[in-house]
Amino acid sequence: MFLLAALAFGSWAAWQIYAPVTPPANTSLLFHSGFSTHRIAAELKKAGVIRSELAFRLWHRLHPQPSLKAGEYVFEQPARLREVHDRIARGDIYFHVVTIPEGYTMFDIAKAMQDAGLGSEQDFLEIAQTQTALIADLAPEAKSLEGYLFPNTYQFTRTQSLEEMAAEMVHQFRQVAEQMGLNSDVHRTVTLASIVEKETAVPEERPLVASVYSNRLAKKIALDADPSVIYALQQAGAYTGSLHHADLAVRSPYNTYRYLGLPPGPIGNPGRDSLAAALHPASTQFLYFVSDGNGHHRFARNLEEHNRNVAAYRHALGLH
Repeated sequence: MFLLAALAFGSWAAWQIYAPVTPPANTSLLFHSGFSTHRIAAELKKAGVIRSELAFRLWHRLHPQPSLKAGEYVFEQPARLREVHDRIARGDIYFHVVTIPEGYTMFDIAKAMQDAGLGSEQDFLEIAQTQTALIADLAPEAKSLEGYLFPNTYQFTRTQSLEEMAAEMVHQFRQVAEQMGLNSDVHRTVTLASIVEKETAVPEERPLVASVYSNRLAKKIALDADPSVIYALQQAGAYTGSLHHADLAVRSPYNTYRYLGLPPGPIGNPGRDSLAAALHPASTQFLYFVSDGNGHHRFARNLEEHNRNVAAYRHALGLH
């Protein structure tokens, strides 16, 4: 009887351990730090990843390894119990890839984080608007993390908090700033760079655009930067996707048509090229620029030249 029982148990265990299990589609499990083997086994069984909690615990006991690793695991393919166990033992966790393009605002980033399944848009925005201690030593004037959430492709796990994710973006900014030698007038430089980023997608034009705004600042001429007005409207929840003439009167310190000088802070998160342009603008006498209708811009030293460029732009669009 004992031999028969042993054979039966051995057959059962072999089937539990070596027969593949096909989990339900898109099965994702999050194991937090401190979860016991018993808790992990129960979660796996409940999700349909393994057949038996007992078999999982026995396998773990018979194969001493470092403790099972916390993290998010995605199970998409048929797998044997031992393969499932080995994945969790070596910490083969799932990373959410989030790409933050150059020029994204903190509002855009908050939505991207939510779309990636990493947390609430509102929660991330709250962090971006309040956790200025992350950048206070470099930019004590910063009223939010806008401008300091560096554009990049990040890999995050759901065991990280949103605060940790924002801190990683700020850390990336710090690394780039150090590499570039950006260590004084940081807030001013980042604010200018954020406008440059929004104005042109052509890398070789960025130092020229930066020169226009630097020259206007030096001459105490209003910057008249449309992207700053758009940002003011976004802050007020009033941006409809296009800018209208009436919008240029919006009462906001970010409205550079209404108020002289730079806005009080960045209007987006600039990339390396725009930071470099703001740090080292081209040496020009340009005070104006306008689109040429082909993705580039025409630059002008005075209003007469600018008006000719505007007329050429309107002509290219078939406007009269």
